Amino acid sequence: MPADGADKSSARAQEVYDRVNGLTGDERTKALVDLAKQEGTLTIYTSNTDLDKVIKGFEKTYPIEVKVYRGNSESVLQRVVQEQQAHYAGSDLIETNAGELNVMADQNMLYPYEGALRDAVRKEGQANGWTATRFNVFVVGWNTTKVKPGEEPKTFEELADPKWKGLVSLEVGDVDWFAAMYKHYLDQGKTDAEIRDLFDRVVANAKIAKGHTAQGELLSAGQFAVTASSYSHTIDKAADQGAPVSWHPASGTPVQPIVIRPNGVALMKTAPHPAAAMLFVDYELGEGQKILHESFRVGSIPTANDPLAGLTTISVPEKEMLDNPKKWDALYEEIVQSGRENQ
Repeated sequence: MPADGADKSSARAQEVYDRVNGLTGDERTKALVDLAKQEGTLTIYTSNTDLDKVIKGFEKTYPIEVKVYRGNSESVLQRVVQEQQAHYAGSDLIETNAGELNVMADQNMLYPYEGALRDAVRKEGQANGWTATRFNVFVVGWNTTKVKPGEEPKTFEELADPKWKGLVSLEVGDVDWFAAMYKHYLDQGKTDAEIRDLFDRVVANAKIAKGHTAQGELLSAGQFAVTASSYSHTIDKAADQGAPVSWHPASGTPVQPIVIRPNGVALMKTAPHPAAAMLFVDYELGEGQKILHESFRVGSIPTANDPLAGLTTISVPEKEMLDNPKKWDALYEEIVQSGRENQ
């Protein structure tokens, strides 16, 4: 869509958003369905590998054709930025990770989504310009064949014990988890030197994996005994398929604090199909939460079976990560480098 078309699309989109954001219940749904039928299609850019089931459910419920561009979170961001710079309105909706959504929000590409469903989202997921649909939950996990009941680590600090030499795994890209833990220890009164020493001692026991999926497969295979920062859904999905893995010890109390990071959805300010975009967000935060739960994802709206209920959680320092990404990338890279030497 050329520049003048993109400008018209932006004006129309914002008009629709403003009109519907103030509606609730059946009135809101009817207005969105009527408008979305006229639009006919919806274009989503996403990095969420579990979104296909949500999209299928949406298409069964509403007569809207959904077109999808899928890539990793970095390629989604790159495509959006390039299109915005070219004044091309290619996407209606972005469904990806917090870091990339924060960059888009910071560059004023997104439009606020409002309503009762957003109000029900965990406070950590009511972000500026976008709304969480699910959370990445970083947990200490283990192979139940390698780690017997009662021998599971009770704290992250225990992973610095030499008895775990060669048995721990860290993931090479978990800068967000690292920054959250680092800030947690600072808040507890530890010095930078003390925090660095702790991570150095953990890494001395560790092997470095690339990608949470691959790390989970290696944990299931017994290539190491413990992971410092697995995704809960990776472990839960593997356990459901019979793998000897868990993040819930015999005592029933997981290692805490648990780092959580929201990932979610955002309305593009220039969306050619704004009503369809809003209708999809309503769906993902409604019926879609059940579908995500079936994929072992931790939804953004707590339920009676909330896996985080009663647990101590800490959030990724989003503003710090946005303002100083190179600092945290460099610090974590420096730490995990010594782990690579243990391979």
